[in-house]
Amino acid sequence: MPDASTLAPVARADSAQRIALIALLIGALGIAFAPIFVRLSELGPSATAFWRLAFAIPALWVWMAVEPKGGARSRKPSSLSDYARLTAAGLFFAGDLAIWHWSIRYTSVANSTLLANFAPIFVTLVSWLVFKERFSRTFLMGLGLALCGAVVLMGQSLKLSPDHLFGDALGLLTAVFYGGYILAVGRLRAEFSTATIMTWSGIVTGLALLPIALLSGESLIAGSLSGWAVLLGLALVSHAGGQSLIAYALAHLPAAFSSVSLLLQPAAAAVLAWALLAEPLGALQAVGGAVVLAGILMARRGSR
Repeated sequence: MPDASTLAPVARADSAQRIALIALLIGALGIAFAPIFVRLSELGPSATAFWRLAFAIPALWVWMAVEPKGGARSRKPSSLSDYARLTAAGLFFAGDLAIWHWSIRYTSVANSTLLANFAPIFVTLVSWLVFKERFSRTFLMGLGLALCGAVVLMGQSLKLSPDHLFGDALGLLTAVFYGGYILAVGRLRAEFSTATIMTWSGIVTGLALLPIALLSGESLIAGSLSGWAVLLGLALVSHAGGQSLIAYALAHLPAAFSSVSLLLQPAAAAVLAWALLAEPLGALQAVGGAVVLAGILMARRGSR
């Protein structure tokens, strides 16, 4: 019979995973507000993406400066390799935001959003091919079910047309970049704190997005206080809040399962759009959301 010294670490690990799962789901809800803020923004999509980082970085920097020293995963970046990996995470996220915004110009919002949420496929493939992770049949069934739910959720708005092929390809490329970001942050969390990763990668993302916003020809100046408030909300709720909770969870949960759980985001975004923007929420969308949740639960069972 196992003694207390054997059971205690297992209990701590289980508790850490439960907390991480809660953080991951709350983080998914945080980023579900992003489309709402983008819709309400007075600026164009590229300029809005830039301010998302510009307003989040000071808050993240303060967090990094005041966090306790000496804890687990608390070392600071000190080598060229450290900064290169943090830079890669920032560039992956910049690519995710920039390419998704471009995809919306060439295809429907529904097509772009759905294809961008195919990131779990790429995370699972890379985890299997590169990092030699093995996945249970239950997890793979949960992944498939959650993706089917996402398709049902967006089904009424999808537009299949040869004219949208370029935009659809950009939407799929968005998923590749977001998958790369999830994997990069997951590996970095083995060594660095959430605040350190979010701050340094955020600086890189913001610097990469600034020239994109300038070249887009969009104004960088909101015309009212409410316009600036929307940008601040996007930065603090969706990025400093939502993305940071996701980064925290990646230290305790597999990247593949985490990416599947983030499929909660389009379901939550549909509910928020219904509640805050009076956008219709049909029975088919409700079914799709329920299927997404069932897929996440199955994937969780298969990841234990």
